[in-house]
Amino acid sequence: MKLRLHRQFLDKSFTVIAAISVILITITLVIVLGPMLYRGSKAVFFHGTVEFRKMQLNLFDRGDKEEIDKETTKAAEFREKIYSTIEQFKEGIDADTLSDKAKAIYKAYGNELRLNNITGEQFSSQRKLAREIRNKLQDTFKSNDRDLINSNIEFVLQYRHDERFANTSAAEFFTLAENFKKNISSIDLEKREKYSQLLKDTEEQIDKLLGPRPGQALPPLPMHQYGMTRLDMSKRVLNRVLWIDNWVQVDPGKPLVNQPISRASEFAGTEMEPLFDYIESNLDKIMRPKFTFYWQYFIDDSTHGHYFGGVGPEILGTLLLTILSMLIVFPLGIIAAAFLVECSTDNIIIRIIRMCINTLAGVPSIVFGLFGLAFFVLVFVPLLGGPSMGCILAASLTLAVLTLPVMIRASEEAIRSVPQTYKEASLGLGASRFTTFIKVTFPAALPGILTGVILSLSRVAGETAPILFTGAVALGPLPKSIYHPTRTLSYACYDIAVCDRLAMQVPHKQYGMVMTLVLLILVLNAVAIFLRSRAFKKLKGQ
Repeated sequence: MKLRLHRQFLDKSFTVIAAISVILITITLVIVLGPMLYRGSKAVFFHGTVEFRKMQLNLFDRGDKEEIDKETTKAAEFREKIYSTIEQFKEGIDADTLSDKAKAIYKAYGNELRLNNITGEQFSSQRKLAREIRNKLQDTFKSNDRDLINSNIEFVLQYRHDERFANTSAAEFFTLAENFKKNISSIDLEKREKYSQLLKDTEEQIDKLLGPRPGQALPPLPMHQYGMTRLDMSKRVLNRVLWIDNWVQVDPGKPLVNQPISRASEFAGTEMEPLFDYIESNLDKIMRPKFTFYWQYFIDDSTHGHYFGGVGPEILGTLLLTILSMLIVFPLGIIAAAFLVECSTDNIIIRIIRMCINTLAGVPSIVFGLFGLAFFVLVFVPLLGGPSMGCILAASLTLAVLTLPVMIRASEEAIRSVPQTYKEASLGLGASRFTTFIKVTFPAALPGILTGVILSLSRVAGETAPILFTGAVALGPLPKSIYHPTRTLSYACYDIAVCDRLAMQVPHKQYGMVMTLVLLILVLNAVAIFLRSRAFKKLKGQ
């Protein structure tokens, strides 16, 4: 009686422990994969700005051009105040730009004088006066002495109604002087250099937010041709527009602490100060966000640095490597397992072979990558007439070697689990050992073999180190043959992760690639599980 109770207690304890283990594994998966999939989903579901829709139209010819033009025009109405405020403030502090304008006016006026029907003496006199006005203005723009500035501007403006300058380019001298006088009225001239640096940094952040200004030449890289394409990215850049990092030493001997400074406070008392509140309160009108379901993420090509676009080529490359590797692993693994179970005895040589297989299953994947580079890339592929470079064939063979031990062990156990009576019945009916294996043993072991396929699929699709040297590239055209390299999801995740600056700018792309890789592995496993289920039902005669 005690023995029976003891056994029941052990059985129940084992059941409880098994259930707890399953629950813990499930919780771990949810904790690990949940946030990853949630963040990755933001690559597909997000609030896209008008910049996103412009990018889609220009790069992928997708969207209603008329509607996008209307949105761009409405956004431009609110952006114009930003640009005009900056340009107006710049005229009071940017001495070099203002001096260049004065120089250009003087040159244009000289060209006009040459075309006028005037005497040489008149030409020299007017030219000399224009030069004096230009020099006065240039001295004014570079000076921090308000008395000197007022004196020079009064000198210039006394010729405002001079007939010699009426309806000529020189009339712009006076507009330039009046604007400068107005702009510096609220500026501390001692801070002009500081304002100049602050304004330069502010313009950089605003250009990141809004993209190139109207009329500006487009940069060569697509990532610089548009502003922030997502509302979440816009808010991050807006924070850098509104605040300046200020790293200070709070406690001696401890790391610096960031105590941000309001950018508006740095421009206090100037016409730039209210601009930052305007940008913050009108961000939606400036960026015009809309909820976007970007399902094309799974088919679109990506731009330089994976900044825009999707992961279509990466998915295709991952499927190519996975399928080609499994086409190699599946028959070789079954043949090797069949030999070890059916055609060999348990002698010292077979034991050594099994030990080597078990050892290879635990070898780090980077070792297989180096082996693939040394043998498949540099020796084997050139023997087949291919180039001595990384390619799909070399990467697939490397991945096949990597997963072959797992496939052999799984297939061996599946074949060994087939009841001996099945084989004896087949042999008793006169079938050969080969026919018995093909017609009886293999179908009965197929569900177990497919379990090995499932394990191999997950590893092949997710490996990075073996293909690092043998056939993966970060960016490039779609492969035209198995002798060309390809992009993959795992290598793209690695590539964007090591580029710290880029990864910080587009974290949704990094998580999106990881999410896509996880989903792709789940789909491949689901297909393998479905096939295993079909094989199991067929084996049972259902």
